[in-house]
Amino acid sequence: MQQPQKNITEPFSPYQLLVIALLALLQFTIVLDFMVLAPLGDFLMKSLSMSPKGFGLVVSSYAFSAGASGILAAGFADKFDRKKLLLFFYSGFIVGTLCCALATNYEMLLGARIVTGLFGGVIGAISMTIVTDLFEVHQRGRVMGIVQMGFAASQVLGIPIGLYFANIWGWHSSFLMIVILAVLIGIAILIKVKPIDKHLAIQSDKSPFLHLWHSITNRSYQTGFFATAFMSVGGFMLMPFGSAFLINNINISEAQLPLVFMFTGLASIVIMPMIGKLSDKVDKFMVFTGGSLLAVVLILVYTNLSPVPLWQVIVINMILFMGVMSRMIPATALTMSVPDLKDRGAFMSVNASVQQMAGGIAALSAGLIVTQKTKSSPLEHYDTLGIVVSALILLCIFLVYRVSVMVKKKEASMLK
Repeated sequence: MQQPQKNITEPFSPYQLLVIALLALLQFTIVLDFMVLAPLGDFLMKSLSMSPKGFGLVVSSYAFSAGASGILAAGFADKFDRKKLLLFFYSGFIVGTLCCALATNYEMLLGARIVTGLFGGVIGAISMTIVTDLFEVHQRGRVMGIVQMGFAASQVLGIPIGLYFANIWGWHSSFLMIVILAVLIGIAILIKVKPIDKHLAIQSDKSPFLHLWHSITNRSYQTGFFATAFMSVGGFMLMPFGSAFLINNINISEAQLPLVFMFTGLASIVIMPMIGKLSDKVDKFMVFTGGSLLAVVLILVYTNLSPVPLWQVIVINMILFMGVMSRMIPATALTMSVPDLKDRGAFMSVNASVQQMAGGIAALSAGLIVTQKTKSSPLEHYDTLGIVVSALILLCIFLVYRVSVMVKKKEASMLK
């Protein structure tokens, strides 16, 4: 078990650094497209006369369509060059986001989110597959620490800028910003990234549907799917109503809202590379457990907040997201190590599908738990939501433990 430890500090090649940077930027646009809905939630609920239940449906529509496309694409995910597959789905994502920018009513926005989800939901899976193909297991924690910085960068740059544009030109401009940036990233991937097709030489299932069936029925893979499902529930439950809670319950103004997201994202940018390195040096499951316990404590504090000064809200959010990131990075690195090379595309697609569908159910459930009497009245039962999310996080610790044991056995067998 000592061999991987010797290579932990092995530097990345220039090409690997390029791929990491492009995947991080790509992740930034995908995450921002979803994340921007939460801070725009108050704008959308008021301008399009949406109830919390209706807004929950807009959020979950992306998740459900992404989940469906993940299942449909899984059988074909290992049949093509990963670069071509990535560009195909990224192009569809750009078109869907453009439709969001052009939406003028609730129905059009709902339809646009469904289209965006059909393409966007598979992109994360393809990216994770590329990382697994190009990087060794002892490098993946560091890689994910950087790639997942797209999540933090969306908080620091994307969401505040998106809110700034929304305040000046309306919420449509936030989606236009994502479209322009995504087009530039897509062109860079087309020109700079080499074909990624080594997996094509070892395919055994000629039928895409047979390949999908073998991946779904694999007991080891099922363990990873269950862990991923419960991992996604917490974020999808709390996130959609975050801005509405801050504005209507904590009395944060719309002008102050970008500051909350910016400082939270800055904290994430600092902590994520550190968590990535720590995940490669020590036991990933222990890092995940520590992050989970921290997240539970902060979630229970956050969801029971009454009006407090802005700085207190920022500090609580910063620590909360440190806990969330400390869960996401090691858990993702562990899950990526579950499938064999010949099944990676299918596994990641199904895994992304499970993640999105579980998230869709979570968003709908949150919309049923949280209520609001009028457009500007405080959200009710948000504290109940915090208890539910905390319980699910604790259950997820057991599921990720099973994944950790399985991955360690696999690594041990490869070293023999």
